[in-house]
Amino acid sequence: MRPASVFANSSGPAYQHLYHLLHHRWREAARTVMVLLSAAGLTAGEIGELLGCHPATVRRWIHRYHADGPAALADRLRSGRPRAGGPHLGERIRRLLTRPGPWTVRRIRRRLGQPKISPRTVYRRTREQAAWRRPRLTARGDPNRRRTLAALHRQLRALPGGSVVLAEDETHLHLLSHIRASWIPRGTRQQVATPGKNRQATLFGALEMTTGTWHYTLRRRTAAAFTAFLQTLLAAHPTAPAVAVLCDDDSIHHAKAVTAYLADHPRIRLLFGARYSPHDNPVERIWAALKAHLANTAVTWPGRRRQAHAFFRQRSPTQMLTTAAPWASPWLPRNYAQNFRTSA
Repeated sequence: MRPASVFANSSGPAYQHLYHLLHHRWREAARTVMVLLSAAGLTAGEIGELLGCHPATVRRWIHRYHADGPAALADRLRSGRPRAGGPHLGERIRRLLTRPGPWTVRRIRRRLGQPKISPRTVYRRTREQAAWRRPRLTARGDPNRRRTLAALHRQLRALPGGSVVLAEDETHLHLLSHIRASWIPRGTRQQVATPGKNRQATLFGALEMTTGTWHYTLRRRTAAAFTAFLQTLLAAHPTAPAVAVLCDDDSIHHAKAVTAYLADHPRIRLLFGARYSPHDNPVERIWAALKAHLANTAVTWPGRRRQAHAFFRQRSPTQMLTTAAPWASPWLPRNYAQNFRTSA
C-alpha cells in the first residue's frame, strides 16, 4: 500500500549536491522556477528562502524576465577566468570556522591543506564567510539550572500578597576608563589617558520588578555594605509584608554577617538564581548600559562618581524597566511576567 505522503530527505551530502547544482549547472532552471513561483503569488523573500538565495537576486531575475522575456534568464557573456579555489572553498572555510579557535589566514590555509592559491585569495574567501571580531565569553552554566529555577518560582508564588520583588546585583566602578568601539575620523586614533593608578568602588543596585524603582549605593564590597544596602531596601518599603531580593549565588550573599542579619529581619528574604548564569539577572543589562555611558572618558575619581550618579538620576523608572527587561528573565514565572506587563 502506498504511503499517504512522501517527503524527500533534506539532509546528507546528496541533498547538498542538489543545492550546489541548483546554483551552478541548473541555475537557469532555478531562475525559471523563480518566475513561476512569483506568478503563483509567492513573495521574493519566500522564494529566496525556498531556493537558498537572497530576495534581491529573485527580484533581479524577475525584473529581467519582465524586460526581455525568457531569453533574459540565460547567462550573459562576461569576461574573466573562473574564481580560484573552486566552488566549494567558501563552504570548507565556513565549516572550519564553526569550531572555536584562534583562526588566522595562515592557520586557515594550513588546515585547508595548503591549496594552490595565494594567501590573499584565502583572505578574500574568508572575508566572504566571516568577519574579524572578538568572541564572547559565556558562563559555564549550572547543571541544576531547571531545578533551581523551579524552586525560585515556587518561592515567588508563595510570597504573601503585597510583597515587593527586587532584582539585585553588584558591579565595580573603575577610575580606569572602559574602552569600546566608536566612530573615529579616518586617519586619526582617539587616545584616552590612563589614570596611572586605578581606583574602584562597588555599586550595589536593586530594581523593583513592577514599578521600575531603582535603588543603589556606592561602597566597598563587604558583607557590612551589603547588609546596609538590604536595610535601605527594607526602609524603602515599610508596609510590604515581605521584601524578596533575587540575586546570584555570590559568596558575599552567604557571609555570616548577612545570614545573621536575615535571621533578625525575617521580612526580607534572599532568593537565589542558578549559579554561573549572570545573563539571568536583569540588573546586568543596567550595568552594561552604565559602562557604555562611561566608556572612553577619562576623569578624576570624584568625576567618575558624579558620572555614575548622573546616569541613574537622568533615567526614569520606565527607562530602567526598558533597559533591564525583567519580563525576559527566567527568574520570573510566566504568570508573574503577565502581571508585570499589566501593572507596568
